[in-house]
Amino acid sequence: MTVYAIIGGTGLTQLEGLTIRQALHVDTPYGAPSGPLLKGVYAGHEVLFLARHGHPHRIPPHQVNYRANLWALKHAGATALLAVNAVGGIARSAGTGGFCVPHQVIDYTYGREHTFYEGELEHVTHVDFTHPYDEGLRQRLIAALREEGYVHEAQGVYGCTQGPRLETVAEIARMERDGCDIVGMTGMPEAVLARELALPYACLALVVNPAAGKSAGVITMAEIDRVLGEGIEKVKKVLVRMLLG
Repeated sequence: MTVYAIIGGTGLTQLEGLTIRQALHVDTPYGAPSGPLLKGVYAGHEVLFLARHGHPHRIPPHQVNYRANLWALKHAGATALLAVNAVGGIARSAGTGGFCVPHQVIDYTYGREHTFYEGELEHVTHVDFTHPYDEGLRQRLIAALREEGYVHEAQGVYGCTQGPRLETVAEIARMERDGCDIVGMTGMPEAVLARELALPYACLALVVNPAAGKSAGVITMAEIDRVLGEGIEKVKKVLVRMLLG
């Protein structure tokens, strides 16, 4: 039986409707995860939930201990990972309030602990990362979005920046030239660490603002919070629909 781990991003620090059976405080070789792993039942399925930024929301993207988070989830029994990410929209099709289920990623981050394969190794290991997201999980998320009737893009390129600051107009223009459709700060190294642990991984991205230069005004946290408040309720419905399907 598949045990899904849901990794909640900005706006999803707790999962209402989750019947919690156990809060797991897992020690890892990489330090402490962002918080306790909540093990329970959601939409009739055994799931694990972890708030990527902690609860309350306190850990910035560049300081998330991605290795500890992923190692802990696998150690606790997760066999597939569903990541929820708040992102900015670069492509015209990535409108605010809509969703994207990315099929590719470009990593612009630096200085993050991005692999389990380092230190005193018996041999060098390279993982194939041609297709960073699991296609089966992607298609299930897309089907759930379609069934709920939510505006979404069934593919896209996720550009992952360092944060915690937002990007400049020139940086977004560069990313657009590179082929990015959405921009976020937490998609990497999470995706590649999942691949190194052989855990199927997919991303449900909620577009919470136009990227820099893609609207007439400046980006405000008040507007992002407003979109998050509406969008997270949709996220929960999509997750329930997927699990029930």
